Amino acid sequence: MIQMVATRDAFGEALVELGRKNKKIVVLSGDLEDSTRAEYFKREFPDRFFNLGIAEQDVLGTAVGLSLVGLIPFACSFAVFLTNRAYCILRISICYNERNVKVIGSHAGITVGPDGATAQCLEDFAITRVLPNIVVISPVDAIETRKATEAIADMCGPVYMRLGRVPFPIVTKNSDQFIIGRANTMREGKDLTIIATGLMVSESLKAADVLSEEGIEARVINIHTIKPIDVESIIKAAKETGAVVTAEEHQINGGLGSAVAEVLVKNAPAPLEMVAVNDTFGESGDPEGLLEKYHLKDVDIVAAARKVINRK
Repeated sequence: MIQMVATRDAFGEALVELGRKNKKIVVLSGDLEDSTRAEYFKREFPDRFFNLGIAEQDVLGTAVGLSLVGLIPFACSFAVFLTNRAYCILRISICYNERNVKVIGSHAGITVGPDGATAQCLEDFAITRVLPNIVVISPVDAIETRKATEAIADMCGPVYMRLGRVPFPIVTKNSDQFIIGRANTMREGKDLTIIATGLMVSESLKAADVLSEEGIEARVINIHTIKPIDVESIIKAAKETGAVVTAEEHQINGGLGSAVAEVLVKNAPAPLEMVAVNDTFGESGDPEGLLEKYHLKDVDIVAAARKVINRK
């Protein structure tokens, strides 16, 4: 049976472990520490936790100030608030000034569910990857989230990391390597490549099983780092399999699919199909139902794979 754990839960646990090892780590919240699981850190290290209230600009601005005195701030809130409401602070105060601030956007994607369109951040990859100097991370599961949290704490510079509200399937192992900027191949295949991130990796693995029954062998690549994207792995996959499908819980414009397309058109042109939210806002509903309605399931990846194979 596949184990299901929310990436936000794994982040909260990893943050506490980091706090025990490194006293320079501080955590800031926009009055959502219960939702983002920053409350785990708050309970253990109350003197290193700061609730700035419902004021995301202040959360990021204060984080910048703390970074100036040598601390390592983790600024936590909903993805939609940190990337939309606080964009100017993210752009100028953090990225332009190359501050060592870790921006943690929880409750990203359509699977926020009943909170509805205003809370479902479907454009955070597009918003963040366009900014210079920032690393953009999207972990696939709880195990990878813990590794990513440690990795971004160790590096110096701006980071945006996307987390989810609902439990994700655990598809990696503790022994798997996590390196910022380097993709992981989850399954080998020669007929096409499915490049996915976050929750969509598990859907891609299910799609690959279905395709295999049809005699189509799909390579599945987990792109946990949206920026810097692993150009080498994408080029290699395109040349070896001749066709690519991307899968993401994000708008079709400006996200993972666009980033992969940029790599392909410059280096290894190949047929490409994108599985993503098709230029629309979401709505309230249960997460699984929303994934089905907005065509983010394994069946949709299978359909895209068949289409791209016919274009080879």
